[in-house]
Amino acid sequence: MAKAFTPKVITANALSEGDVVYLDANDVWVRDLSQAELITDEAIAEARLVEASTQHDIVVGVYLADMKAGVNGPEPVHFREEFRRRGPSNYFHGKQASL
Repeated sequence: MAKAFTPKVITANALSEGDVVYLDANDVWVRDLSQAELITDEAIAEARLVEASTQHDIVVGVYLADMKAGVNGPEPVHFREEFRRRGPSNYFHGKQASL
């Protein structure tokens, strides 16, 4: 029996700054996970991934990340994505400095 599809977001790293970015429903790369498009259909997720992967001048390392629906938008289901959302852990800078 096939495993049920887990909702996903498309994520990558911004080419110029290296920041974690997410694709929203309007094909705009955003830095806030709550603004990302939560994709609940596997075929749509794959098609959106192919399209996003062609944006070599904007992002690198494009992939689908497992998420769940949350009160304020998509929420990570794995530690890796929670870690990426928070930013670097080696010292207080970037996203962490603005919190």
